[in-house]
Amino acid sequence: MDPLGARSPIVDVQTLPCWANGAEAAETGISSEAQPDCSIPSPFPYRKDINNKVVLWKGDVVLLSCTAIVNTSNEMLSDKNAISEGIHLHAGPELRDELQKLKGCRTGEAKMTKGFNLAARFIIHTVGPRYNAKYRTAAESSLYSCYRSVLLLAREHSMSSIGLCVINTPKRGYPLEDATNIALRTVRRFLEKHGDTIETVVFAVTDLEEGIYMKLMPLYFPRSLEEERKCLPILPADVGNAEGEPVIAERQIRILDKPGIPHHEGESDDEHLELEYIGTHAFAKMEGDIDKQRRLILQGQMSEAAVHKAHQRKIILLPFSYNRWLCRARADDLSGVASLKALYQTGYDKCGRTVVVIVGRNIPVTLIDPDKALLYFIHIMDHIAAREFIMVYFHTLTSDHNHLDSEFIKKLYDIVDVKYKKNMKAFYFVHPTFRSKMMTWMFTTFSVSGLKDKVHHVETLPQLFALISPEQIDIPPFVLEYDARVNQQITVPVQLFELFTWKK
Repeated sequence: MDPLGARSPIVDVQTLPCWANGAEAAETGISSEAQPDCSIPSPFPYRKDINNKVVLWKGDVVLLSCTAIVNTSNEMLSDKNAISEGIHLHAGPELRDELQKLKGCRTGEAKMTKGFNLAARFIIHTVGPRYNAKYRTAAESSLYSCYRSVLLLAREHSMSSIGLCVINTPKRGYPLEDATNIALRTVRRFLEKHGDTIETVVFAVTDLEEGIYMKLMPLYFPRSLEEERKCLPILPADVGNAEGEPVIAERQIRILDKPGIPHHEGESDDEHLELEYIGTHAFAKMEGDIDKQRRLILQGQMSEAAVHKAHQRKIILLPFSYNRWLCRARADDLSGVASLKALYQTGYDKCGRTVVVIVGRNIPVTLIDPDKALLYFIHIMDHIAAREFIMVYFHTLTSDHNHLDSEFIKKLYDIVDVKYKKNMKAFYFVHPTFRSKMMTWMFTTFSVSGLKDKVHHVETLPQLFALISPEQIDIPPFVLEYDARVNQQITVPVQLFELFTWKK
């Protein structure tokens, strides 16, 4: 209660009734006349445990007291829609300053800030797509990515509760019912796979949106077996894949077995295993037998010209390889790698470039999955590398179990997009050892090109602070303690020498 005796407008999500305790199916407008085929299982079966985690609430998402709420904005994070303006009004001016540091957000992605004066601890900002019927499939994929990115970010930071606003604002023209289908099925699929990591998901809706949500919620969150059966005939044709992502028929590529070879009924596959045979079409003639070429390379029987041609072909395909890694990075669960705190973005150096920190001691090379590590690096760095940035690597107190294999680093360097190499302006190697200096020199001299001039060894933190202000870089405590101890050992003998000469 405030001094005037009025009730606080803040709403604790724990006090809201969950969907499992909501009205019966008859009250939601679902017709009981539909006769579903009981032999066909529903893609969204009745799950009381999931329904207990879902809340449909008519109210302002700004007023929710939970771990995080969602803000829908534009690419510059400066949109003036009703939700965004309400969040800025309650959070205070610090939020605007924090958003300027993020330097925007791409459509379909999500970024996080503190909640400041809000009841929620954090705000997850995402950018919904502009709807155009001509590019409907792209809009569907982008909107799915918004909800998926928000939920993955919540899981990555172990958030127990999240308030979801309707991301597709009227300003962006997305049909409300189509967008609601995507939102509900994405949340449903996420809770099926990761429900143990989150306790409450609140759909905060307005008067206009409530009717649509009440109509469609039973399709994805049936509250009884009877409701599940009634909803089965009225589910939309596209219910998404296992993650809730829209299924686009045009993108489903069917690859024939041994193209160019006519296949006759009754013939076994073993009859066509001859590697010498290639198709008669122009593409097959141009490429030749790729499998045979690779076998000859391994046996050392391929000419230098052919090897060079294969190498050139590999270089041409690298950009596509990076895009495949990027798609995997956005879809995979990387929370285990994120929990290591071995790679993170911090502030800006004195030239205004983004600072990325790598903590060598936090990399358990013998335990971590190299592919997961590579995916996490791409997931963090893709949007950072679009502008100039620098990297600070703390080699402090690393052991043999923390040293990344040079082949892994070479693979990473070959896979990443050209923007990484162009926009990385410096790599500061803090607290190097003699061995690490030699290894770095050999690697940058013989394994990669164009990196040697960007690597700089930094012996102490004061040298680093000459380039990056202390308040702009998040340094692990053990690094600060080590540097203070080493500096003390260096400083004390100098002071004793000065005292001795003064007495003389």
